[in-house]
Amino acid sequence: MSNTPLSSVLIDRFARKVNYLRVSITDRCDFRCVYCMAEDMQFLPRQQILSLEEIEFICRAFVGLGVEKIRITGGEPLVRKGALGLLANLGQLEGLQELVMTTNGSQLAATADQIRAAGVKRLNISLDTLNPDKFRELTRTGDLQRVLDGIDAAKAAGFERIKLNAVILKGRNHLEVVDLVNFAVEKALDISFIEEMPLGEVNGHNRAEAFYPSQQIRADLEAVFSLMPLRDSSGGPSEYWQVAASHTRVGFISPHSANFCHLCNRVRLTAEGRLLLCLGNEHSVDLKAIVRSYPNDMTKLQQAIIASMEIKPERHFFDINEQPVILRHMSNTGG
Repeated sequence: MSNTPLSSVLIDRFARKVNYLRVSITDRCDFRCVYCMAEDMQFLPRQQILSLEEIEFICRAFVGLGVEKIRITGGEPLVRKGALGLLANLGQLEGLQELVMTTNGSQLAATADQIRAAGVKRLNISLDTLNPDKFRELTRTGDLQRVLDGIDAAKAAGFERIKLNAVILKGRNHLEVVDLVNFAVEKALDISFIEEMPLGEVNGHNRAEAFYPSQQIRADLEAVFSLMPLRDSSGGPSEYWQVAASHTRVGFISPHSANFCHLCNRVRLTAEGRLLLCLGNEHSVDLKAIVRSYPNDMTKLQQAIIASMEIKPERHFFDINEQPVILRHMSNTGG
């Protein structure tokens, strides 16, 4: 049970308790994944993004309001100078129950031990294919072996759980879902399959034609594996199944085919300081303006966060057949 007073707990208009903050510490990445960003991405100037000190201050404000879980994301968070120091500081926040991170794995071989020592309990690692040529095609710049080495380093570092994230695109990697689960079972990792989210305009594929629903992925897997439904949850949107005779859980994140908004317990802080109240809407509050106009004023910041609960929308309305209404890319959103 949390010791946070009831008056300080974040509750939105739909009686959902917000206890999970996702924080993008950079919009930059060393990959250019086709579903995440355009090939010629224009990144934010340094002065427009939050400093690491501002990010830490905002995180402290949220923990003081009952947030128990923080996920650090990007872009690729480990490309930002000082990321490891930020993780170490956040790992010491009193009241924070879980510090976790999402990464593309490219920097893990050199940093996994330091990340674990900083207090990060769990890692999500993006891995959409085990084919080196296809990996290069999907990421435009990535080296598969470097990511595989990073996964091995993360396993050796002793994280409580490691989960692979795979965005599945029909005609690109949909025939690899069985191979990916076999890899997860071999490594004793979890894996989540994700339906592509229509955020930002992409020039590498047609989203409607590439859409491959979670139900079809599960059918493909059940032709090979025995999957047992699980009731436990990681606090995220995944619906989990256990692969029989293994330690591996398979999750399905289905923003199109199985809307999960009624369970939403999270908000997102972008690298430029916008507090996004919903992944699929533009409802937001400019926290950067507040922390720069009122430096070190925790009360002013927390008042703004509490007030933001009044504009958190009930749900998103993604349509894979329409051009995206949300023009920001996933790299700007923070996962």
